[in-house]
Amino acid sequence: MSRLDGFISRMQSQREILNHVQENSMIAPDGVILEIGLGNGRTYDHIRERFPTNRIIVFDRAVGSHPASTPPEEDLILGDIKDTIQQFAGKNIALAHADIGTAYPEKDARTLTWLPQSVAAALALGGIAVSGLPLDNPELEPLPLPAGVEPGRYYFYRKR
Repeated sequence: MSRLDGFISRMQSQREILNHVQENSMIAPDGVILEIGLGNGRTYDHIRERFPTNRIIVFDRAVGSHPASTPPEEDLILGDIKDTIQQFAGKNIALAHADIGTAYPEKDARTLTWLPQSVAAALALGGIAVSGLPLDNPELEPLPLPAGVEPGRYYFYRKR
């Protein structure tokens, strides 16, 4: 599969899972959402559209998003995500979405030393995690992928 086809498949999988969460009312309409990695803001914009009543708190190292897809300042946390996400441990987050993989195995391996436990620590019991990287953590139960999502393209969990 070409890198372009792989990217398209990953984005389609991301969208299918996020839409599945919304269409099946898997989180409360007032639950807080963490968007871990703003990038250019496309996914943030999609989450904002699909979950219009939820507060979305976004993490990244710096703002690189399109102005129309940039969260308000009070919902934007800048800095090293490994450090800044720690303040959300125990905050009963409804949904955490993380798309911070790089496709460089050594970099992703470093991210996976802290991301799974950080997401698990932030989520409420029954909270949902959606990620481009596998979140191997005993507190996170893998959920069945929606139709059309190829296993290994994107990951879907509920906190036990």
